[in-house]
Amino acid sequence: QVQLVESGGGLVQPGGSLRLSCAASGFTFYNSPMSWYRQAPGKQRELVARVISIGGITNYADSVKGRFTISRDNAKNTVYLQMNSLKSEDTAVYYCNARHSGRTYWGQGTQVTVSS
Repeated sequence: QVQLVESGGGLVQPGGSLRLSCAASGFTFYNSPMSWYRQAPGKQRELVARVISIGGITNYADSVKGRFTISRDNAKNTVYLQMNSLKSEDTAVYYCNARHSGRTYWGQGTQVTVSS
């Protein structure tokens, strides 16, 4: 079955960095678009970044452009989210998302807290 396992969340001070990882299994990773979403308390889940399968084309939410970088390693079936210059408003649960064969899959989420 499809599994998406996130890791790398934690507590970081404003201006700091974190790298999230999402290990995928149970589907053909290399040709599946992969995304990171986040959900802050009391807010709707929102798209943070996406990387498509072919060509590695990426897109980002305006709020994270220039600070976050999404990448994928097809040999390791893993997608990453490098987060730099973190702000308090980046505090949220971050979810890995995969689209495959017309279905959408979610990881369990990893908490990112930006606070001094």
